[in-house]
Amino acid sequence: DVEKAVVAAEEAFKTWSLAEPSYRGNLMLKLADKIEANAELLASIESNDNGKALALARGDVALVAKVIRYYGGWADKIYGTTIDTNDGFFTYTRREPLGVCGQIIPWNFPLLMWSWKIGPALATGNTIVMKTAESTPLSALVASEYAKDVGIPPGVINILSGYGPTGAQIAKHMRIKKVAFTGSTATGRKIMEMAAGSNLKKVTLELGGKSPHIIFNDADLDTAVDVASLGIFYNSGEVCSAGSRLYVQEEVYDEVIERLKAKAEAIPVGDPFNLETFQGAQTSKQQLDKILGYIKVGKEEGARVVTGGERLDRPGYFVAPTIFADVNENMRIVKEEIFGPVITATKFKTVDEVVKLANNTEYGLGAGLHTTDINKAIDVSNKIHSGSVWVNTYNAFHESVPFGGFNQSGMGREMGQQGLDNYTQVKAVRMKIEPKHWLALI
Repeated sequence: DVEKAVVAAEEAFKTWSLAEPSYRGNLMLKLADKIEANAELLASIESNDNGKALALARGDVALVAKVIRYYGGWADKIYGTTIDTNDGFFTYTRREPLGVCGQIIPWNFPLLMWSWKIGPALATGNTIVMKTAESTPLSALVASEYAKDVGIPPGVINILSGYGPTGAQIAKHMRIKKVAFTGSTATGRKIMEMAAGSNLKKVTLELGGKSPHIIFNDADLDTAVDVASLGIFYNSGEVCSAGSRLYVQEEVYDEVIERLKAKAEAIPVGDPFNLETFQGAQTSKQQLDKILGYIKVGKEEGARVVTGGERLDRPGYFVAPTIFADVNENMRIVKEEIFGPVITATKFKTVDEVVKLANNTEYGLGAGLHTTDINKAIDVSNKIHSGSVWVNTYNAFHESVPFGGFNQSGMGREMGQQGLDNYTQVKAVRMKIEPKHWLALI
């Protein structure tokens, strides 16, 4: 199946890469309109497939349309440069597409990751072979049908529904020029190894996280607690950049923990199609068991359960929003990505101490901090080793703002102008110019 998809993508690349950029852009704008026109259907498919609350899935689909429209606007603005060398040459650069691009997307934001991947690839003239997550294949299939409906030619977008071996074939394929992956750090390592062992294809990786979320004693606590709750319990905690490590300055620690406990216990957990629901089901039995396993480990390690810490007694894969307090940095629940509605809380004294704690991780995807001191906000933001830092907010994504990780959270960026860099290669052209002896012609 991968081979068939590559052959189709190679054939389509011959014309798609040479098409007028405005033609590609206009088709992408039509695709964004089509997605918006069918937003409720797509959100419902996403909730049914993934288990997330419908209210949150609607927000995902809205951002999907914005991302496709944003990159559609970039299609005819992929510029090269002229370089004045003053040595008898005319020199310019071109940014050219790579060719067939492999893309492997995760199950936590299936349609959103579809858009983050195909947007820059289509705008720059590449063709796509994408593998969806085996547990959430539906929304990408429907949205890609819309691509066909608006006139994007056959073979430009190829969707494969498969398991791990399908992704491995994409990573190893000798004629796929680039692979983009979103998922776990362990799988990202394997993909990088397979890419290097085949044709040294370009690789971009958006991997795991264990993101710090800091509340200083001068923060607006109403906002800080609301945002801390959103930062971990949104999407049932199945967010790579979730603010899963909470650090609270000692003067407000007890108050924040009590407020966060009340907030967690008030979260509506249940049927994703109930519009009052904020936290839906975990995506799979496998993920449910992983989360419950970490909760068990946290209890065994001696962390104090403030609230939650159990599976909810009802049909479905539901976990109570869970807060662990009085943890230490050596605990597994502090060091390892849980990918569920579980947060750990730690008390700190000084700015230097919390910066050191925040950076004490192998990851570096997201971070948040709350303060009313703009000087502190900028100083701490600059010192945290993370691809994104949100101040007095969290997970505030925008299609024009790049997103990606430091350290073992990955390489490359998605969204924003920087997302285009992953799908172009630069060619330099130098032409020797012979000087004309104009006086001899008079």
